[in-house]
Amino acid sequence: MTIFNRGATSIHYEVHGAGHPVLLFAPGGMRSSITFWDKMPFNPVRELSGELRVIAMDQRNAGRSRGPVSASDGWRTYASDHLALLDHLGIARCHLLGACIGGAFGLALATAAPERVTAAVLQQPIGLSGDNRSAFQKMFDGWAEELLRTRSDVTPEAIAGLRANLYDGEFAFSASRDELRACRVPLLVLRGNDLYHPSVTSEEIVQIAPRAELVTSWKEGDDLVRAVARVRAFFALHAPH
Repeated sequence: MTIFNRGATSIHYEVHGAGHPVLLFAPGGMRSSITFWDKMPFNPVRELSGELRVIAMDQRNAGRSRGPVSASDGWRTYASDHLALLDHLGIARCHLLGACIGGAFGLALATAAPERVTAAVLQQPIGLSGDNRSAFQKMFDGWAEELLRTRSDVTPEAIAGLRANLYDGEFAFSASRDELRACRVPLLVLRGNDLYHPSVTSEEIVQIAPRAELVTSWKEGDDLVRAVARVRAFFALHAPH
């Protein structure tokens, strides 16, 4: 088990393969951790580590990672963890691949520090559509209740602030439309199609971002085979030479 310690935060991560680095942000909501990749249509650790240096991680307070919680925490708190891990590993620039909430982590990092990101794949990114905000809040609350039961250092006030900072926003939650319009990072979006991953969010990201492409079908059969090949080709195209 590899742990990176940053103050009171400890991040569990794994490194597989060699080549240009790609940092993975797993699905799973607030429980975003490496094991969730096995529940997705394809596992990027297995699919990409033959040609890339793949870094998989558990987000703070998920899996084997741990960190404090304050009412001021939000998407940029997670992005600061990601940048600190890259610095720890001596990585100046990398690809990103994030699924579900990992798409939001990817957008947060790509808009906050675009000079560190060579390209990003967003796999069914989360977003606000219709009345689905309550679904995200309910999922958050299940994670928070468990944390409050097991962590005497975490307060209800801190949890309430984090919840608001993550899910009171609009659109893609972690980045505004204006931030996305200004983002020059190449994006490949694998379209979502359900309550947590609305198709309209994936489609609007591609409409707004200046260097974005959309994969409409990717989860099964030949579509899945083509999508994995497309991800590999996308990352190869945008890797520094």
